[in-house]
Formats: sequence, structure tokens, C-alpha cells
Amino acid sequence: MRIIGGAFRGRKLASIGKGDEAARLRPTSDRVRESLFNVLMSRFAEHVHGAAILDLYAGTGALGLEALSRGATTATFVENGRVAQRILRQNMALCGVEAQCRLIHRDARKLGQAETAFDVIFLDPPYGKGMGEAALDTALDGGWLTDHALVIWEESRAVTVPAGLIQLDERSYGDTVIRILRRG
Repeated sequence: MRIIGGAFRGRKLASIGKGDEAARLRPTSDRVRESLFNVLMSRFAEHVHGAAILDLYAGTGALGLEALSRGATTATFVENGRVAQRILRQNMALCGVEAQCRLIHRDARKLGQAETAFDVIFLDPPYGKGMGEAALDTALDGGWLTDHALVIWEESRAVTVPAGLIQLDERSYGDTVIRILRRG
């Protein structure tokens, strides 16, 4: 796993081996991340440059770190798995962005009230369990999204888009479906 583009292009991230089934680690593949960021940077670059990023179900942090590499200002990672948190901290150090990052040890479905709102939200929950809908509902209710925030939601199945969000794009990569939503 590596950073695909931007300031940290080519930087190798910490290895998870074959993954950690108990920790539910399923990092977005380099190919899917590259395709996603090609779309984001060609159609929504103004949302990424200077953005405050929220990475829910952050896992290794690859999505948030890729956004930092491409011009985002800060990244907040929400992850409750200990293995993932350890790998995420390693990845922040490998990219030298610890000062731009915050790690919140919490279940993404139980965010509570936000201290600040975010411009871009990456949402990569365990597939097929309805956890994405629950996290987005909590994020919307808790004030975690700015008025025109982008939500990039990775799932394997059809999802129910919460009220207040509009789907702008959808792309399929094998069993992965990425939806780009906007608040408003």
C-alpha cells in the first residue's frame, strides 16, 4: 500500500500483511484509491484543497492521508480498532503529518456533538452491515459536516442516502461501489 499522488506520492504505508480479519481491516486498494482521487481532483478539487477531512472507519488512514497529500489541510480519523489505530499512527509518522492529524478512538456510529465541521468525509465501513447509514445519520445530527460537505462513501451494496445529501456520482470497482454525495 502506498500514497498514489500529491506531495507524498510513492510513499509506502505500513503493511498489514494479509489483513487482520478480527480488526476488520480491508484497506481501499491502490487502484480504487487512484481512480477515486482522479475523479475527486478532476471534478471536485476545490473541495479537497485546503479542506478539513473526516475519515470515518479510518482503518489504515490511507484515504485521509491521500487527501492530505493532495492539498487538504487537516485530517481527523475516527477508528475504534486497536490494531488499526497502531497502523494509522505509523502511517501518519511515515508521511510526517502528525501535526495535521487527530485520531479519535470512537465508534463512528456514536460520534456525539462535533467540535468543528468537516469539508470532506470519507466513509468506509465494514461492508453490508448498515454501519455507513448509522454513521452518516450520527454525523449529520452531530454537526460534523459543513453546509456543502462532500461525502465519499465506499460500500459493496445499495445504500440508503440520508435526507439532506444528494448523490453526485457513483462508480463500481469489482465488489466496491463508491458514491460521492454532497450536502445541500
